[in-house]
Amino acid sequence: MSESNRGKNREYYAVIFTSQRTDGENGYGEVADEMVRLAAEQPGFIDVESVRNSSGFGITISYWESLEAISNWKRVEAHKAAQEQGKQAWYEHYHVKICKVEREYSMRK
Repeated sequence: MSESNRGKNREYYAVIFTSQRTDGENGYGEVADEMVRLAAEQPGFIDVESVRNSSGFGITISYWESLEAISNWKRVEAHKAAQEQGKQAWYEHYHVKICKVEREYSMRK
């Protein structure tokens, strides 16, 4: 995620989604890619970062300008359908945390 997308001193929000995947693909990859594409089109979306290890545990963090933008994303019909499919087929369990980012800094070589 580039600092220029967020701004160094601007407050914003992070939605931290941790999950344990079920066995099998079951169409997960296609829908996950579509959700990233669709989220990027939403007002207030800033960026997303995601990782998953070989045992199926993953962390996805999406960044948003406001709590309202997060709430609006949660109500997008395609996102609601993906959430339901996740509950039924893709996740053993998941956990969501919404956090206010008050400051950030980084180091690069």
